[in-house]
Amino acid sequence: MTTHDTRVLRAELLSFDADPGENDTPAEGSVRHIPDGALWIEDGRIRAVDDYARLAPELPEGIEVTDHRGKLIAPGFIDSHVHYVQLEIMASYGRQLLDWLNEYTFPEECRFAEREHAERLADAFLDEMLRVGTTTAQVFCSSHPVSVDAFFTASQRRGLCMLAGKVLMDRHAPEALTDDTQGGIRDTERLIADWHGRERLGYSVTPRFAPTSTRGQLDAAGGLLRNDATLWLQTHLAENTGELDWVAELFPESRDYLEVYERSGLVGPRSTFAHGIHLDRAMRERLANRGANLAFCPSSNLFLGSGLFDRLAAREADLNVSYASDVGGGTDLSGLATLKTAYQVGQLRGQPLTAWQGFYGLTLGNARALSLDDRIGRLAKGMDADFVVLDPQATPLLARRTSRCRSLGETLFALMMLGDDRSVAEAWAGGICQHRRAG
Repeated sequence: MTTHDTRVLRAELLSFDADPGENDTPAEGSVRHIPDGALWIEDGRIRAVDDYARLAPELPEGIEVTDHRGKLIAPGFIDSHVHYVQLEIMASYGRQLLDWLNEYTFPEECRFAEREHAERLADAFLDEMLRVGTTTAQVFCSSHPVSVDAFFTASQRRGLCMLAGKVLMDRHAPEALTDDTQGGIRDTERLIADWHGRERLGYSVTPRFAPTSTRGQLDAAGGLLRNDATLWLQTHLAENTGELDWVAELFPESRDYLEVYERSGLVGPRSTFAHGIHLDRAMRERLANRGANLAFCPSSNLFLGSGLFDRLAAREADLNVSYASDVGGGTDLSGLATLKTAYQVGQLRGQPLTAWQGFYGLTLGNARALSLDDRIGRLAKGMDADFVVLDPQATPLLARRTSRCRSLGETLFALMMLGDDRSVAEAWAGGICQHRRAG
């Protein structure tokens, strides 16, 4: 095991112990806030979290103390749904989902058959994620096994906690991207053997979405999950109305889109379904009963014109909602930008997102939705030392706004609305500073 420097960071600390609820005032016991706190990290984990004055007498003589007073330390941000192979087609003009796939996504993903390209983009993607304070993500690779090897290799080298998987597609895609049904499963089995559970990495079985997989491939993917309950599952569900019509044509034996996945055993407590915009109450309840989660991707939904996600309907069904960038359909990798857009979508639906709910979602909420909350998502003794150092005065406008804030809730909301990569002074993962803002 690699030994990391033991050190203490002194700053304002924010972490969540429970869902804060939907009110402007968070539920009692849900928020842990220490105005002048100490975060003691050792060997890649958090050794102690406390008020600085209380912890200081216990610190070893000569231990390095980094003074970040004036800044806010929170758990590292988590992105529950993102495509690293679409990094370079972000901001490609004006198509809805199915046209987007055919005109931009599929041609771009063909490039990931080349190892050198995959390795270069994996590193570029991780650089960008860490720049915006995201320390863990659930990631779609391409259908090429080498794209997964490249991503996990780059993540392992940095000591990151990452979930990822090879896209499974055996129809309705260019020949250069399609698997034969069993060949794609064999590739997946090899990747699972090589990477799942290795250091801080986990494997997500990844059928792209129902239209690009035959029933045989979906059933085989379900078989992988039945054989190993520690695997994750990620796919797309009910993003676009044209997609719903296509699924109904391809799977006439299923009463709705969700049942296509249910029949193959793909809906469970480690399953993430991206989007879930066009669902009825019964479908939300079926997802909730199986412990699955919906990845809310607000900037992508607006960019592709897919619709407005009904967050409170999911909450009323007791369905887990996670927050995600969905780059490249999404327009920003930043978790703060995701919360900003989620708030705006909520306003249009009469259900604005509070700062408490937003920051809980990016941290402990997403960790719980992904079954990673035993390791990440909180600032607490024994947890992995993944955290972000936020600067509420990072830009002149943000500094002007936060200087007038009279509560932590106001400051968090200002960061949601005005923050960007400049607001991330540092990002730490596994007890190592992975990104430090220049200047």
